[in-house]
Amino acid sequence: MRLSPLDPSSYSNAHELIVRHVDLDWTVNFDKSTISGVATLHFKLIKKDLEEIFLDVSDINVSSVVAKSSAGEIPLDWDIGGTVDNIGSKLTVYLPTKTNGDLTLVITYETSPKASALQWLTPEQTFGKKHPYLFSQCQAIHARSILPCQDTPGVKFTYNATLHHPTEVTGLMSAIKVDSEPGVSKFQQKTPIPSYLLAIVVGALVSKPIGPISSVWAEQEQIDEAAEEFSQTADFIAKAEEICGPYVWERYDLLVMPPSFPFGGMENPCLTFVTPTLLAGDKSLATVVAHEIAHSWTGNLVTNRNFEHFWLNEGFTVFVEGKIVGRLSGNASRDFHALHGLSELSDCIKTQLADTPELTKLVVDLSECAPDDAFSTVPYIKGSTFLRYLEDLLGGPSKFEPFFRAYLNRFKYQSVLTNDFKQMLYEWFREDPKNEVALERINWDLWLFGEGMPPVIPSYDRSMLEACLAHATLWAENDLDTIRNSPLLKQRLVSVQLIEFLAQLLEKKKIVDLTGEKIALLGETYGFSTTKNAELRFRFVRLYIRARLIDKMDEILAFANSNFRMKFVRPVYKELGAWPQARPIAIENYNRVKDQMMTVCAYTVAKDLGISDASN
Repeated sequence: MRLSPLDPSSYSNAHELIVRHVDLDWTVNFDKSTISGVATLHFKLIKKDLEEIFLDVSDINVSSVVAKSSAGEIPLDWDIGGTVDNIGSKLTVYLPTKTNGDLTLVITYETSPKASALQWLTPEQTFGKKHPYLFSQCQAIHARSILPCQDTPGVKFTYNATLHHPTEVTGLMSAIKVDSEPGVSKFQQKTPIPSYLLAIVVGALVSKPIGPISSVWAEQEQIDEAAEEFSQTADFIAKAEEICGPYVWERYDLLVMPPSFPFGGMENPCLTFVTPTLLAGDKSLATVVAHEIAHSWTGNLVTNRNFEHFWLNEGFTVFVEGKIVGRLSGNASRDFHALHGLSELSDCIKTQLADTPELTKLVVDLSECAPDDAFSTVPYIKGSTFLRYLEDLLGGPSKFEPFFRAYLNRFKYQSVLTNDFKQMLYEWFREDPKNEVALERINWDLWLFGEGMPPVIPSYDRSMLEACLAHATLWAENDLDTIRNSPLLKQRLVSVQLIEFLAQLLEKKKIVDLTGEKIALLGETYGFSTTKNAELRFRFVRLYIRARLIDKMDEILAFANSNFRMKFVRPVYKELGAWPQARPIAIENYNRVKDQMMTVCAYTVAKDLGISDASN
């Protein structure tokens, strides 16, 4: 069931009218866990004689809808219906006369305490333990739970916001702060954004500058560590501008989130949200910041028109992220980054998507599936692999990068489909007849609609990977004595290689003598038992699960409860759920901590565990 012609996941009639600007006046009510206020939506009408407006809502309590015109305000009739699980409802606004030209709606409403985009934390759930904390996550389709809107990436709008909040905490949004006094903050976003990039955070936050247009925000307890970890931000921005063109968003600030944040990062304009699991102490995980910076162009400036074409956001962003890494650390690092992505993709296809092979396609069908259910590494890694394949095929970076920049420039401030990219690629490269044969070779159907791993793996520099594979083979195929005496142990692996080594070890179908003793030796040899690096700990605890070490259950659950980043908690719970002895313990633990998770995380983990509702 497709809810509208332009977007299967949105009820909005965006083919008939579009929101161009939104004014928000919001009050944050920590006592009730709601945001209340007024959203003023400024529409441009595409269709003549319009009689109804359809907007997306989810658990929103609307109290009034008024049309505003030069003649004054006219109260309008409205109703809410058509509720679909994990999608939301349709707010229908009835226009009294056939309307043409422009139109302004003023909607007074309050969010539900269960709004899927909002996470309300008690003081105890923060680092400082003194003040409550609120943050949002609107991607993919959760903006509809915080304001009635055309919740589709096919529509972009500018916004101004006035935020009323308790005086002792700070309010921030995905916009430039233009004014503030205790308890009131004002914001302006002059660059048009899709609804999923609307973001708010309110908490006891402090900031520290980390570059000419960047500060990092965090709770006081983490600010110095965060400023040090993300000190390369300005370098990442400079390299991204070389690749993509001028940065248009004015500020690029980072916010280190509480542990319940479900993603690695979220590219909210002017204020990227990042998981605290990036604070590894050695900057080894900071490439996530390069990824979020790349989104300033791929995703935020040029946006997928609906989430079936999500690879146009994420595949393109991973591609640029790899180029930033290459410019700062050399091509071997860029290629290693890509190979590491492929092993994550292989893991995802075998575990998370084992029962839904149709979701391993690059362009998916969301007619019967909510975007959250389709979320995986496929658009990221399969998408970026496709772009690297195209780059190699069409003459390498010196030929492909000018095209890539021109693509971003042509479609900036717009929302696109895969066909827009494909058409421009052919237009651009056909100018030189030498490319004709290469263009003929691209099997678009196989790349876009084929299931499984990418049909072609580019010829990457494997030097950094080979070392990881050698270590993985050593530990998988030998007993403890052979391992202890191996000269390979003298070879030093850097952080990213250690992550890949563990990933490769987990990929092995058979690991000889996988005992507690062997895993303990592994932990001591490489420092996995004591590391702060969440990517390493994630893979290390999965070895405990694979070895069925029930005595390590406390350590496994301690990791699962230390953060609620879906990349980590979903595979851990899925694997615990498949271990009969651990399954009841995992379910009991999930039920104990699920209220600390964001809705999207709690919902997907319950599905991974095969429990349909929280009472199981």
